Amino acid sequence: MKRIASIWLPSLAIERWAKGADSAPDSPVVLTVEGTHGLIIHAVTRAAAERGAQPGARLTDARALDPALIAVPADPEGDAALVEKLAAWAGRWSPLVEVDGADGLRLDVMGVAHLFGGERRLVGDVERRFAQLGLTVRVAMAPTAAAAWALARSPSPYPLPQGERDLLEQLAPLHVSALRLDPDTVRTLERLGLKTIGALAEMPRLALARRFRGGEDVVDALDRLTGRKPEPLTAAPADPPPRALLKLEEPATHPEAAAQALERLIPMLVRELERRRLGARRLSLTGYRVDGSIAVASVATAIPSREPKHLQRLLADKTAALNPEFGFDAFALTADWTEELGAAQESLVEEPSRTGELARLIDRLTVKLSPQRVRRPWPQQSHLPERASGWVSAVSSLRGASAAKQSSGAVDCFAPLAMTGSPQRLLDRPEAIDVIYATPEGLPRRFMWRRAVHDIARAEGPERIAPEWWRQPSSARLRDYYCVEDAQGRRYWIYREGLIGDGRGGAPNWFIHGLFG
Repeated sequence: MKRIASIWLPSLAIERWAKGADSAPDSPVVLTVEGTHGLIIHAVTRAAAERGAQPGARLTDARALDPALIAVPADPEGDAALVEKLAAWAGRWSPLVEVDGADGLRLDVMGVAHLFGGERRLVGDVERRFAQLGLTVRVAMAPTAAAAWALARSPSPYPLPQGERDLLEQLAPLHVSALRLDPDTVRTLERLGLKTIGALAEMPRLALARRFRGGEDVVDALDRLTGRKPEPLTAAPADPPPRALLKLEEPATHPEAAAQALERLIPMLVRELERRRLGARRLSLTGYRVDGSIAVASVATAIPSREPKHLQRLLADKTAALNPEFGFDAFALTADWTEELGAAQESLVEEPSRTGELARLIDRLTVKLSPQRVRRPWPQQSHLPERASGWVSAVSSLRGASAAKQSSGAVDCFAPLAMTGSPQRLLDRPEAIDVIYATPEGLPRRFMWRRAVHDIARAEGPERIAPEWWRQPSSARLRDYYCVEDAQGRRYWIYREGLIGDGRGGAPNWFIHGLFG
């Protein structure tokens, strides 16, 4: 009997957003999309749902109930891209996986469940692995794709109907919207009193066909639900990564086998990369031993590359560590991670490109020292100085990150003294200081830091930075930054946190955040 599994991710959008958000877990956040008459709520956190926000409602109506709702733009394109990746990842359960809408997958699991110990254990494995990814799923299996879709979204937890009679019993109490009909047809059926699939199935087929002639075929939807009309799955076209394979006539046991195989595989892989107009960002050399085990060596690059000498040099040290044991009988070189790379001229004269040379140096250092030890700064989307930049691996993917120039909120102070822009040294975290000032809102006159007293000879500012209300609690206070110079000519970047009478605490606190020169 045919068996289709439907995987529904009911909280995909909000769970994906929560992975990269800095908001507190209990924040009343709603994700919004553009609607005909304003913003529409696309997804909500649990805190927002408790305050009355529901997907599909207008943001203005939800804020009428609770003005404290935090609205964040949704990313449907990013959600769809994630579902595509999950479809490829779900191949561990079935060779035939289809993307089902914006938040679901369909799998043909006929003849597969016994490999996992039965259907219930298969369902449990799906739940467990998605939970490890931080995603909530509902899973159902049925003889038809339409029935599996309906049951996955039903209140009943994980039903596993077998025959047609059992299937109809499970489906009968479900609302007619489980047939995936258009909203107008669903409203018409409700007005006719046909609110459940069971009530609709008891109606004469001829009467239903006549009543809904010219609109969506209700009879056709019922037939797809029960299997009278086939609904085959169409898997996404496979796009395997570029790969070069070398099979040996006799097992190779000498230590140089992997290095010699690499010399033959690199040109083969480069030709495939050129044909697809791709550049490799991560390469893996896999050695297949005669006893069925494998040995893998991997390297990553800072920018896309298909330069044979560079790629071979990166993998040369790694391949020397591959132990043949009882012997290798095959090798495969795979570009696990690729990016588009068209033909380009690096220079008008015979000089190496500085960008290419720097990238190759980063690649060699990463291979020698490990990716965790070779890092580079990268701007973040924040106007608070301590959050405006971070460190990432030099060979990590920065696709989709903003390339805009980071702004730390510093002012161009003491321009005649070449003390402009952000301080050359930013402390890992601001340190508290004691400050003496003439008036609460006036310029600082003296401060004590690390048991040393500094008399301020010059001061410039303030430059005000407001708190990030969408990330920080409502009690967060604004900052007023000053560039100051003491009597010895040393320059500092200090700020006052809060104002007197701002209702967010007591007296303002002072901190030192950076050093100039």
